[in-house]
Amino acid sequence: MANQDYTWASLWRRLTPLYDEGEAKAVVRMVLEERLGMTTADIYTDGIAQLTSEARDELESIMLRLGSGEPVQYVLGYAEFLGRRFAVGRGVLIPRPETEELCQWIIRDTDGGDGGDILDIGTGSGCIAVTLAADVAEAAVTAWDLSDAALICCEANARRLGVMVDAVRQDALTPPDDTDRWDIIVSNPPYIAESERSAMHRNVTEHEPPEALFVSDDDPVLYYRAICQYAIKALKPDGALYFEINPRFAAEVAAEAREAGFQDVIMCDDCYGKTRMMKAKNRAR
Repeated sequence: MANQDYTWASLWRRLTPLYDEGEAKAVVRMVLEERLGMTTADIYTDGIAQLTSEARDELESIMLRLGSGEPVQYVLGYAEFLGRRFAVGRGVLIPRPETEELCQWIIRDTDGGDGGDILDIGTGSGCIAVTLAADVAEAAVTAWDLSDAALICCEANARRLGVMVDAVRQDALTPPDDTDRWDIIVSNPPYIAESERSAMHRNVTEHEPPEALFVSDDDPVLYYRAICQYAIKALKPDGALYFEINPRFAAEVAAEAREAGFQDVIMCDDCYGKTRMMKAKNRAR
């Protein structure tokens, strides 16, 4: 192991080329607490200097991974989502706080009722599907993804958190010909335009699966159009479609929903004031 100065300040400063000071401190503190079992007092006094040689070796390995831009969630193997820990790893999108708000919207809308048949399109880690299976009464949840890594991760998270989710390999762009099958369809599809890639952090662009993030600038609402066209038939009468969206393309997504035949299209801002979510009610038949 290289000779390193192991202090609180020296550790988080190693990450400032990638993160601002607050983020760098949060990442290092998470590692020290979760992987090395350190307390707040340990971190801010001389506990780091007292680490064993083995612990220092482990910490140095982690710091090298973090310094290369690897997300801390991949290093630790989990991400927090609405009070639960979801296993994540390479090939699986890391859950975001904005997606928590999307789940909370659905949970509020179904409070006191039967959740019925719910479909999560593009499930990734299963954070949406598992959360709804756990928090929506009488919900029967199915999760689609094209990635085998994502489906394995979703199934593992469902088992570990004690819920039932039917994980199915399915391409959202070529869905089955379903009619009146679902009460709720929810999706957080790829929605970041390729032209936005250069402005994003390395820890995202170099490590998270690009197929779960990016779409062509030529057709940034490709997935929304396909899902709307599927959902207008596949939802039961008065069923609801929920999306997480890119604020840049909010108007275009709403237009796709209306063009497909949806009524009562509602846009919702996230906690940062950005138009991040949409709900559309199916027409009664």
